[in-house]
Amino acid sequence: MITAIVFVKAAVDRIPEVAEAIAAIDGISEVYSVTGQIDLIAMVRVRNHDDVASVVADRLNKVEGVRETETHIAFRAYSRHDLESAFSLGLD
Repeated sequence: MITAIVFVKAAVDRIPEVAEAIAAIDGISEVYSVTGQIDLIAMVRVRNHDDVASVVADRLNKVEGVRETETHIAFRAYSRHDLESAFSLGLD
């Protein structure tokens, strides 16, 4: 599984519509509206790198109201929940 994090700058007057359109794309697992330099963060979860290109370049970037994107490919996932289960003694 490949995970990519996509920072999206959107037309200010269309942020909710842009977020909904992005969330409807196959391969997008979540979309967050955020504060700061960017407007939205989209999480891409796909099987291979070619699928990242298909989701981001071929579909997400073509959503009306998307002004700019920046894509980051995740190397590893770290989770507090994973660490808790790794150190669990099974006393629950």
